[in-house]
Amino acid sequence: MDDFRANVAQNRDALLAIAKKNPHMAYQKVNELALFVGSRHGVNLQLHFPVPAKVADVDAYGTENIGIVVDKFRRTFPVAREIVKHKAVEILGPDARALDAYMYEGKEGVKVIMTESSRIEVLPGSVHLWCRVDDERVKKYADWLMENVYFVSASG
Repeated sequence: MDDFRANVAQNRDALLAIAKKNPHMAYQKVNELALFVGSRHGVNLQLHFPVPAKVADVDAYGTENIGIVVDKFRRTFPVAREIVKHKAVEILGPDARALDAYMYEGKEGVKVIMTESSRIEVLPGSVHLWCRVDDERVKKYADWLMENVYFVSASG
């Protein structure tokens, strides 16, 4: 995420000019940038704009509503789902509620609800951060997921 934010900062003026003229084009360009940065890290990085007007807020790019797809075909977690849920509460705090979700056709997942408008959807092959990702707790949980769920070493 830091790499993506640095790329946005480096291209801020161009993105801002595009966003003012054509928000749809800005959406395309920022997601091209996300795909480029993600490819350097072996993931498909996606920015989502559930509120279309947020496309014009270039300074917010990479701070909220992000999807990180590692393996879209993975159906189960490489660790127990209960561990994913426990770590969510441990790292994000006692107000976070970690629930089983998306449990169908042999798939599994976890939905972590932090507030009415902030949640994290953890699937075996991807994580979707529907919240502010510049919160240190969210970063810490995402880092834990990357190390323990998505990029588990074959030796460990």
